[in-house]
Amino acid sequence: MPASSIRARVRAEMIDEIKAVARRHLSTDGANLSLRAVARDMGMVSSAIYRYFPSRDELLTALIIEAYDALGDAVAAADAGRDRLDLRGRWHAACRAARDWALAHPAEYALLYGSPVPGYAAPDATVEPAQRPPVTLVGILRDGLAAGRLDPPAEELPEPVREDLAVIGAALFPGLPESLLARGMAGWTHLFGLISFELFGRLNRAVPHRDEYFDHQTALMADLIGLPA
Repeated sequence: MPASSIRARVRAEMIDEIKAVARRHLSTDGANLSLRAVARDMGMVSSAIYRYFPSRDELLTALIIEAYDALGDAVAAADAGRDRLDLRGRWHAACRAARDWALAHPAEYALLYGSPVPGYAAPDATVEPAQRPPVTLVGILRDGLAAGRLDPPAEELPEPVREDLAVIGAALFPGLPESLLARGMAGWTHLFGLISFELFGRLNRAVPHRDEYFDHQTALMADLIGLPA
């Protein structure tokens, strides 16, 4: 094996190990990451870690992109496992997958959807990975519309809202009516609000039957969107 390939492999392994240690710090310290602390846990001098991640923000960005991709993979796989014309079944499967991933990876979910990290501004590289879950969810609506199984709501949107949705639709969902996109985005924000309430303890003591409550709420979202039973 050429020396350059060996160096590249070793570097990739070191990056993976750094991210694994950083994820452990997320679970105990939240997003208050310290490169020095990560280096100490790895038995490295603090200056060595900067050869892999020049700043805390670059390490955070790598973790954020990886988490978005993992969440996006889970949601997309759940959707792909259902009949394409079973719109409501696809919706429930995708929503459950998002919740299951969040419950299995609470620290990573908090990094994505919790309080903003002080001093950190997410770069453009995080935008496309962040779009993957909503793209899958709204894709269900687009398929339903194309198959004639879903009708756009007959409602007038406030002009500023319609304009914003027209821009989003043109970029991600060409041909999707703004009124239907509005319902889909309402379902998306409801979904992640519901997951956040559960994960961050807002449902403690109030809702002991979490699985049943979640399914009931996602059914209400499906009704709002107009997904056929």
